[in-house]
Amino acid sequence: MFSTSTQRKYWTFSGETELASTRSEANNKFIQTHGRQMTEEQKLKHFLTPEEERLICRQTEHVLKEFCNIFQPPMPKCVLGTALCYFKRFYASTSVMDYYPKDIMLTCVYLACKVEEFNVSIGQFVGNLKGDREKFSNIILTFELLLMSKLHYHLTIHNPYRPLEGLLIDIKSRCTLIEDPERLRAYAEAFVDKAVANTDACLIFSPSQTT
Repeated sequence: MFSTSTQRKYWTFSGETELASTRSEANNKFIQTHGRQMTEEQKLKHFLTPEEERLICRQTEHVLKEFCNIFQPPMPKCVLGTALCYFKRFYASTSVMDYYPKDIMLTCVYLACKVEEFNVSIGQFVGNLKGDREKFSNIILTFELLLMSKLHYHLTIHNPYRPLEGLLIDIKSRCTLIEDPERLRAYAEAFVDKAVANTDACLIFSPSQTT
């Protein structure tokens, strides 16, 4: 139940202001740690601003979504929702300058596959990537424990794809006048895809509100 979940208790922010403040704190912490001997002018030249970090995350979230959409074998939507939520959580309290987003992105997707019981081996997973697959395997397996630690091992995600499925089942059983309710799925999933991938809704609202 979402109402008693760690997602609601620890990972649901009061709004965009609180979330932006948390991200800004992560950015400031990194700069204070690594820029102690620098002037303010040097810091501006060498470090990213919170806004720049957010742009990088948004771009990486788009790549994550595309990767999940073309993954073979076809990946259930709930894996995409969980992976995106992990990624957004991670960089809500960690600076982009601390960890390379692409490495964390791949680790989020791999961990989401496990949590959502979409069973693929690490070999199958990196088979969907171009380049040095052994290197990708090492990166993912190295960062997996770090990711779980940064998420405080709160791995169960109530994402909006499950309420959406329940809504479609309800329509099929109750709204008998609607012809072929299944045809609504593509439009509904496209809407949820945008809400999950392009916004911070999963960090602010309950899954039913997002749907």
